[in-house]
Amino acid sequence: MKLKNKSIIVTGSSKGIGKEIALLLAQNGAELVVNYHSNKDAADRTITEILNLGGEAIAVQADVSVKEDFTRLFDTAIKAYGKVDVLINNAGIMINKHVKDYTDDDFQAIINVNLKGVFNGLKEADEKLADHGNIINFSSSTVKMMLPTYGLYSASKAAVEQLTRVFSKEIGRGISVNSIAPGPTETELFLEGKSEEFIEKLKGMSAFDRIADPIDIAKVVLFLASDDSKWISGQVILANGAVV
Repeated sequence: MKLKNKSIIVTGSSKGIGKEIALLLAQNGAELVVNYHSNKDAADRTITEILNLGGEAIAVQADVSVKEDFTRLFDTAIKAYGKVDVLINNAGIMINKHVKDYTDDDFQAIINVNLKGVFNGLKEADEKLADHGNIINFSSSTVKMMLPTYGLYSASKAAVEQLTRVFSKEIGRGISVNSIAPGPTETELFLEGKSEEFIEKLKGMSAFDRIADPIDIAKVVLFLASDDSKWISGQVILANGAVV
């Protein structure tokens, strides 16, 4: 029970990696705030699974790209649990196109969720996260992989990495700030639109001849959310099976 008595917000946690994180953290004693953007049914199913595991959780709708929504998300968590100990900025979107084909709307959508969403969370945490807390931002190993059609997505994640480094020096109060950069992971978001040939190619790039399961990423997040990781701050942790 590494997280007993810790209250944790996980953005974008109704499905995918975020859901796996929420389930694992709840199993380790955390009180969870499951954030979702629009899929209330998926969020409710996640809450039910957490409760069936003996955990405690509430679901809160919020668009992380909207400052007022993130304020409400934090305030609701504090009202429910008295404090927020850990913020996990997991919410993200992916639009795959060649750079020449991206539209202005594509650009704005990716930056709003992947970068501004983290920015909004850090601003709330600066004032409201409990002393000696933890912040975990989500980057991506695509920052280093130079994959075609990932230009804007990986650019948004590279910006998150630099924001992480700088903010870790600014926030103080014993709060650690890190990013995790998963590699290819078997989620609906990642697999959508990809050929079997491309998936097999990615598997071959790993030292383990597979892509990650969401639980592989969740286990790293569990460590970063626990007090065991407190001397790590301002870092980007690559969780990709030696893809890069």
